[in-house]
Amino acid sequence: MYGSLRRKRREDYRCMVRDKVEEAKWKGLDVKEHWQQIKCIMMETAQVICGMSKGPCRHKETWWWNEKVAEAVRNKKIKYGKWKKENMKEVRKEYKKSRQNAKRVISSVKEKKQKDFANDSVSK
Repeated sequence: MYGSLRRKRREDYRCMVRDKVEEAKWKGLDVKEHWQQIKCIMMETAQVICGMSKGPCRHKETWWWNEKVAEAVRNKKIKYGKWKKENMKEVRKEYKKSRQNAKRVISSVKEKKQKDFANDSVSK
């Protein structure tokens, strides 16, 4: 079912692009203008056939992120890269410690921010 729908859309897209390309006026255009016209045809057709999404989520904000968390995560990433590069047990232990530390830091910062938010809500 889903595959046949995708094939139909693909065929509709091809036909519509082909029709628009045949209708377009190409004489007297340089390469840049030619490409721009083809790009516009393809984008408009894709929008008609596939539709348009609303875009990315606007509320994707990490409210608890701060410099302390950033440092812990940065350290964890560095240790991970080192472990993957060297593949040694000692380096893996270092990575695991930094991973646990990052989790601990994130947890404590989240808890502190939640308490601050709760205190601000109550005091207002």
